[in-house]
This record gives sequence, structure tokens and C-alpha cells, in this order.
Amino acid sequence: MGSKIRSYVFLTSTECIVLVCMTCLFLNVNCQNENAGMSNVISERKAEEDHRQDSADLLIFIMLLTLTILTIWLFKHRRFRFLHETGLAMIYGLLVGVILRFGVHGQQDLNNVTLSCAMNSSPATILVNVSGHFYEYTLKGEVKDSDGEDVPDAEMLKKVTFDPEIFFNILLPPIIFHAGYSLKRRHFFRNLGSILSYAFVGTAVSCMVIGGVLYGCVAFMKAVGQIQGDFFFTDCLFFGAIISATDPVTVLAIFNELKVDVDLYALLFGESVLNDAVAIVLSSSIVAYQPAGDNSHTFDGSAMLKSIGVFLVVFSGSFSLGVVTGTVSLYVTKFTKLREFPLLETGLFFLMSWSTFLLAEACGFTGVVAVLFCGMTQAHYTYNNLSAESKDRTKQLFELLNFLAENFIFSYMGLTLFTFQYHVFNPLFILGAFIAVFVGRAANIYPLSFLLNLGRKNKIGSNFQHVMMFSGLRGAMAFALAIRDTATYARRMMFSSTLLIVFFTVWVCGGGTTPMLSFMNIRVGVDSDQDNTATGVDGGERRGVRHEGAWPFRMWHSFDHKYLKPFLTHSGPPLTTTLPACCGPLARCLTTSQAYQGGGDVHDEDSELIGSEGASSPMYTDISTVSQSSSFNNLHGPTVPSG
Repeated sequence: MGSKIRSYVFLTSTECIVLVCMTCLFLNVNCQNENAGMSNVISERKAEEDHRQDSADLLIFIMLLTLTILTIWLFKHRRFRFLHETGLAMIYGLLVGVILRFGVHGQQDLNNVTLSCAMNSSPATILVNVSGHFYEYTLKGEVKDSDGEDVPDAEMLKKVTFDPEIFFNILLPPIIFHAGYSLKRRHFFRNLGSILSYAFVGTAVSCMVIGGVLYGCVAFMKAVGQIQGDFFFTDCLFFGAIISATDPVTVLAIFNELKVDVDLYALLFGESVLNDAVAIVLSSSIVAYQPAGDNSHTFDGSAMLKSIGVFLVVFSGSFSLGVVTGTVSLYVTKFTKLREFPLLETGLFFLMSWSTFLLAEACGFTGVVAVLFCGMTQAHYTYNNLSAESKDRTKQLFELLNFLAENFIFSYMGLTLFTFQYHVFNPLFILGAFIAVFVGRAANIYPLSFLLNLGRKNKIGSNFQHVMMFSGLRGAMAFALAIRDTATYARRMMFSSTLLIVFFTVWVCGGGTTPMLSFMNIRVGVDSDQDNTATGVDGGERRGVRHEGAWPFRMWHSFDHKYLKPFLTHSGPPLTTTLPACCGPLARCLTTSQAYQGGGDVHDEDSELIGSEGASSPMYTDISTVSQSSSFNNLHGPTVPSG
């Protein structure tokens, strides 16, 4: 009995021990579950707070655009031309930036943050080993300074700062494509030689002059101890390249509203369209300059030749890619029945146009150049294959996207002046940058105009040259190139100076466009379809002058009308009537039923460049036969109102 009782008591103690252990285990598991549950709740709350904050940040920009549109309407209603919509967007951006920077204060959450990891620099990403599991963390920004003080509103300011790639991949493509798609090709091509000279030679000259002047300024700053970090000659050239990208959107909008002389408009618009492409490729070539040896900032002939080769390869490759993708889209629209479904046709046109930019960037080329020439190809050929409804939709769609993207960028410029956390404002560098920009613009316009006038029959007058010099505004492209890399002291100084240059040129030069036109006696109220007069060297009008390069471009357009347009589009005469009889089967295969129905009509503005056999094109008709009264009215058209 005793043994049984002792055994019974012993088993009871074991069970008690087991029961206690199980209870502890259960409580531990329960605590872990509760902790995990609390952690999940905290994570969900944090995600919800971030979502609300992101929505509020986007709402700020939407409200900025809304306010800009309403004010633009008021300005147009009151015919107020002193301030353009882009300058207005920057002002609203500045006001919101001031409010966010000094009026709204957020609290930085530093819970569960380890502050004891000392490093000499701030890497972009960090790998952290947590119990054998490696986690990658991305740098968000500075929360404490070197004195241990909290950086005020760091989290909130980071929320309203966008990734620079958003500008390149989302906002720039519709702006650049619209420039090519809305190009007035008739006036562009008759001034093509001068436009190419200003865009290529002029941009290169401007880059070198700005780089040289700025390098002298930097050397002086080093001598007086006013510069803190490294700033090399290649940095000066890089700044010269990005700041040489002109964006006279304000001036061109006023030109279009006042109907300024079409040749002046074509020269300014064509230069701004192409020099954006040249500037971005030129800046890439300067970055690619890598001399052999330890010092990467010395002069090396082979490295310079390599950079020139990079420029040629990237530009030609981007140009070819843009034309090829445009050709693919025109064949898709020509040999399919997509025109029966305008919504699908417009959607495909939009996606193929945007994919050109991304394809070029993915292939190592420049999307800006590719999408520009894709837009020109689409406008010249693919547009003729679209249904009437798709033609209207594509024009309105890209015009809307261009308007919203451009005003968004200018609003963001104003906001960035106060929300960007790494500005470097150096008065000497800013002064040198302003001087360099205006000297570089002058070195671009005046010498090139003198050389071009030696071979032009239709001279570029001195008044045209002064207006072109005055209209060299900087805008979206210069800002996007500057903000793309702000990792070093030199790049941050460039970015801050670029912002101030953009503000000054848009507000002062853009606002002074109308008085400048009046002061220079530039004709306004000109009908672009009936303008046949030319401006002499002294600003006077001359008649009976054929435009520059008339016969080669007339030959090109004749070839384009007879062969390329019918081969690529539904427009122009059927190939069965223009190709030799031996090519009959091929001609019938490539000619669509719409081409036969069209009767050989040309459905775009290029029709004026194409004359029939033995007849003069309306563009090249001897305008001395115009009546004297009509000529007098053209010669003494209305001037800019001085009010």
C-alpha cells in the first residue's frame, strides 16, 4: 500500500510539473501571438497613415494645377500677357513650398530606430543581418544632423520630393512627343538648314563658352576660398550642356497668340525642339569622358574622341530607333482594320509612341531624341492612316498631356526651391552662371546668324537675332537634367543655380516678350498660310524671294509625295500610277483601297510644298504678281499693341 501511495504521489508531482510547463509554454506562445498581432496592427496603421499622407501630397499638386488653370482663364479673359501660365505655376509652387517649409510642421517618428551605427558616408542601400536573414534598406534621408539635433520636417519634405526618374519616364515623354507631333513642318523644313545650325553647332558652342566662363569663375572662387568641394572642368562643361537646353514655351505661346512672323516662330521653335535632344546627348557624352590613369579630370585626346563617338552613336541610334518605331506603327495602322475601332486605334497609337522613349532608354540610347523623331514620323506619315476620330483624339490627348506635364514640372520647380533639402546657394557661382548663360547665348546667335546670312537669300534680320537672343529661356529640360543627379557638392550647386536661372528667364524674359516685339518692330497678325513676305537684313520687307534651300526640299517633297507617302500611308497617288509597269504586282500589294478612294490627295500641310509638273508650288510662286494693295497690307501689318 505504501509503495502504491508513494507512486501515486510521485505521478501527481510529475503531472503538476508538466502542467506548469505547458501553461508557461501556452502563455509564451500567447504573448508572442499578441506581440505579433500588435506589430501587425502598428504596421497596418503606419501603412494607412502613409497612404493618407501620399494622397494629401498628390492633392497638393492637383490643387496647384487646378488653381493655375483657373488663373490662366482669368488672364486670357482679361488679355493679360505679362505673365505666362508656366511662370504662374512657378509662383503658386513657391507659395506652397513656403507654406510647407515654414508653416506646416510634422513630427518625425524615431521609434524602433537604431542610432548607434556610425559611418563616414550615407550609402544608398544597407544590408542588415537579422538572425541570419538579410534585409535590404533604402536611404530615405537625414533625420539628425552632426550635432544630434533633429532635422525639422524631414519626413514631410521627403514626401513632396519626387524621384527624378519620374520626370524622365513619365513627364518628359508627352512634352517631347507633342513637340514633334505638333511641328509645323512646312515652315520648319524651309528653315531647316538654319535650325540645324542653331541646334547642333550653336548648342555645342554655347556649352563650350558657358563651361569656359564658369571654369574661370570656379578658379576665382577657389582662389578666394569660396568653394568647399571639388569642381572640375568636366563639371563646368556638364553644366554648360544642361543649361544650353532652351525651352521658350512662354515666348512661343505669346508668338502663337499674336501670330508673329512665321519664320521667326519656326527658327525659335525648331531650335528649342532639337537643342533639347542635342543637350541631353551632349551631357551624356561629357559624363562618358574617362581619361586613362588615376586622374579622371585631365585632358586626354583619346577620351575626347571616345566622347565624340558616344555622342554620334547615341544620337544616330536614338534617331534611328525613333524612326523605326514610328514606321512600325504606321504599318500597323495601314494594313489592319483598326480604323474601324477608333478607341483601340488611339490606345495603340498612344502606347507605341510612349514605348519608343522607354525602349530607347532600355537600349542605352536617349529617349528624348527617339520620341521626338518618332513624333515627327507619326505626324508626317501615321497621322494619314488614322481615322478622322482618332486624328482628333490623338491631337487633343497629347496636347492635354503636354499642358498638364509642363505645368506640373513648373509648379514642382517652385515647390523644390523650399522643399529640396540639399541646396547649395553660392552667390559668386550664381552670378558667374548668369553671366555665362547670357554670353553663351550671344555666342550662339550672333556669329551663327552672320555666317548663315552669307548663304541665305532670306536674311535673318538683326531684329530677329535680338529677339532670339532675348527668348533663350530655360525650362523643363534643364531642370530635369539638373535634378537627375544631386549626389555631389558640384551637382547640388548646379541644381540650385539652374532653378534660379529658370525663374529669372521665365519671369523676366518671358514677361518682357510683348514689349520686346514692339520695340523690335516685329510683324504680328501674320496668317501662316498666306505669309509670302520676307524680312531683310535691316528688318525691312522684301518680295519675290524664294526661301532657303527651295529646290532640294521641293525635290524631296515631290519624291515623298509620289513614292514614300503611297508606300507608307493611304495618302498620295496610288503606287500603281507612279511605279514602273514592271513593279505592278508589288504596287498592287502595297496600295490599299483607301489610296484609290483618296484620288491622290495629300491630307496635310505639306501639300503646299508639292507642285505639279510644270507648275509652281504656291509656296514658291513669284509673289511679285500679288496686287499692290495686298502687298501693302502684308508689308505694313499690325504691330504689337504697346499697352
